[in-house]
Amino acid sequence: MNPPPADWLIYCRPGFERDCAEETGAEILLATAGSGYLLLRGKPRLQFSRLAFARQLIKLAGEVADLDVRDRLTPILAALPETPRVFAALYLETPDTDNGKTLSGFTRRFHPLLEAGLVKAGRLLPPSAAQSGPEKAQGHAPVRLHIFFPDAQHALIGTSQASNSAPEQMGILRIKMRHDAPSRSYLKLAEAIERFLDKEEQARWLKSGMTAVDLGAAPGGWSWLLAQRGLKVTAVDNGPLKGAAAVHPGIRHVRQDGFRYRPRRPADWLVCDMVEQPQRVARLVAEWMAAGLCKRAIFNLKLPMKKRGQALRDAIALIRTTLEAKKLPFHLEARQLYHDREEVTVFLAKSRA
Repeated sequence: MNPPPADWLIYCRPGFERDCAEETGAEILLATAGSGYLLLRGKPRLQFSRLAFARQLIKLAGEVADLDVRDRLTPILAALPETPRVFAALYLETPDTDNGKTLSGFTRRFHPLLEAGLVKAGRLLPPSAAQSGPEKAQGHAPVRLHIFFPDAQHALIGTSQASNSAPEQMGILRIKMRHDAPSRSYLKLAEAIERFLDKEEQARWLKSGMTAVDLGAAPGGWSWLLAQRGLKVTAVDNGPLKGAAAVHPGIRHVRQDGFRYRPRRPADWLVCDMVEQPQRVARLVAEWMAAGLCKRAIFNLKLPMKKRGQALRDAIALIRTTLEAKKLPFHLEARQLYHDREEVTVFLAKSRA
């Protein structure tokens, strides 16, 4: 067993390694462009919720190199950290790249072997017990074990706290494409709702009778998703709505510039996926929130090719400055979602209550 090469292993969208590393403020040991992951040293108290570009945050504990294809199990079991004694879940993961996908067959075959070995050694809750959540009742910390394979002969071993990480394997929340959706863009809003709101918040804040304004709505994917949840949606765009969005009884189409439109009455939600400079979109949403025109907002900030991290920080700072000047309480989260591309999705609310 070799000592851990770094303190942190982070997954991100391939191509955003440097942006992800930059926002942590930690020392970069490895951030190869297009790899989909990075290794960092330092910053013992990284907070996952404050990292917009990170898909997953893993505390490294060890590394095993030159794995023998005849027996990968023994050296990996020997390299496990001593604490916690029992892990709540096991994730075998690979980079989210074409090369990483070639390892998926191996990880699917190896997972049950490693899982059985861990359960037998008393280091992993049996799958049935982990699903029912007994780790809390038994006093075990809800810590997941991650085995990351950059390639088939090399494993990085680490852990994640349920309270400081993404719950999904590889930090990826995949949404199934609906055949009747007007566009694939609805996947971004569907993922944002699942990522930013728990089930209880979804039930309270996304229900029949509530209202939403969708700025730059065409072709209507975001409006359609909100209308499917029972909201009355005002879709604002000079362009046409398409498919199910064009005929949905819960959607009213207003042909107007999204930057000029203002509602007669405050809306429960503002959503926006306009292709515009991030500063301009941030200013617009901040003005709506400061003027009391909406209670909550989900919107995308399209990032430039260069200095993406700085552009995001500037846009977020503009929102914070605007609302703080009005002495308004607010909750803000930013995350580059799996279904995002050159953009970051932001959730903004007057309060979380």
